[in-house]
Amino acid sequence: MKLREIIPKPRSSFIKVRCPDCGHENVVFDRATKKVFCRVCGAVIAEPTGGKVLLRGEVVERLS
Repeated sequence: MKLREIIPKPRSSFIKVRCPDCGHENVVFDRATKKVFCRVCGAVIAEPTGGKVLLRGEVVERLS
């Protein structure tokens, strides 16, 4: 057995998203249950859909 088969990886992660209005980068949980707003301009960055979030901005990086 390989080590990857023994230790399961989580299905969720954090994503760094760039705001479509101001360009500020925010870290968002990919299964958030509430709307996520930009910390600078207040625009909606992510909306919950019952599972994964609907991202309104550009994905910069997936954090592990």
